[in-house]
Amino acid sequence: MATRRRIGAALAMLVALAACSGPPKQAPAPAERPAAPTSSTFPVGLRILHLHRGSVRPLPTLVFFPAAPWTLTGAGSPADRPAPGRFPLVVFSHGLKGSPERYQAALTGWAAAGFVVVAPTFPHTSLYATRFQRADIVRQPDDVRYVLAEIRRLDTTPGNPLAGHIDTTRIAAIGHSAGGYTTMGLFTAGHDPSLKAGVVMAGWLAPGAFAGPPATMLFLQGTADPIVPAARSRLAFDRVPWSKAYLLLRHNSHATYLQPGQIGYNLMESTVINFLRWTLNGDETARARLPRGTTAR
Repeated sequence: MATRRRIGAALAMLVALAACSGPPKQAPAPAERPAAPTSSTFPVGLRILHLHRGSVRPLPTLVFFPAAPWTLTGAGSPADRPAPGRFPLVVFSHGLKGSPERYQAALTGWAAAGFVVVAPTFPHTSLYATRFQRADIVRQPDDVRYVLAEIRRLDTTPGNPLAGHIDTTRIAAIGHSAGGYTTMGLFTAGHDPSLKAGVVMAGWLAPGAFAGPPATMLFLQGTADPIVPAARSRLAFDRVPWSKAYLLLRHNSHATYLQPGQIGYNLMESTVINFLRWTLNGDETARARLPRGTTAR
């Protein structure tokens, strides 16, 4: 029943996205491996993947992607097709008792900026978990690795609508709270060198984090966070041996900057999009647009 409610909510969200999305300002020309655009805004399409890592770890995953301009079928529903080109991949990990749907505005905004955004629902720490198990977060980095492997397979599957549109050589990982812990757990010794960047929002250090190939890291932290204090995320930031930045969002609590209309949301959205465009697309103008205090060092 919970799965049906989740899927129903995602489908309802797709219709809402179709209603509020406009045509792209500029579509990228087809090419073997074009860079994702630096200023275009796309309509957003949505697909649901019913993934399982073994029999006891279901990982239903929402995939938000840059879509071609909306067209209407005879029934009046939107027909979502990927925009031409290949787009960098972003994987998002939700927090405890969360879900991808709760972050839909942010995920949609990143996809509209020219990224394929995948967001799994973790089996034992989500809003839909039958039996909540906080300690299961230690298994979630492997869940994300599995999802990324499945996305790679999907990108090369003939006939799949998204095949050929996902650039899996340019990947960023983003996570909030326990999802930030999960995200840091991806950057361990021997991690995939395609993982170029990470964004940690109110996260705490995962064992073995920040080893292997270098990646650029961005930390976002509310100054009034009662759940993960700034001192705790700062300890994780201090362990990063690579290029990194730490941005304090003043007057923000644990998740206010992830809620549209709340303080900090617009700053979070523009900062993350410019960070992704810089680290995944090599866009130095996007780096220059990062707010003061986020210049990586």
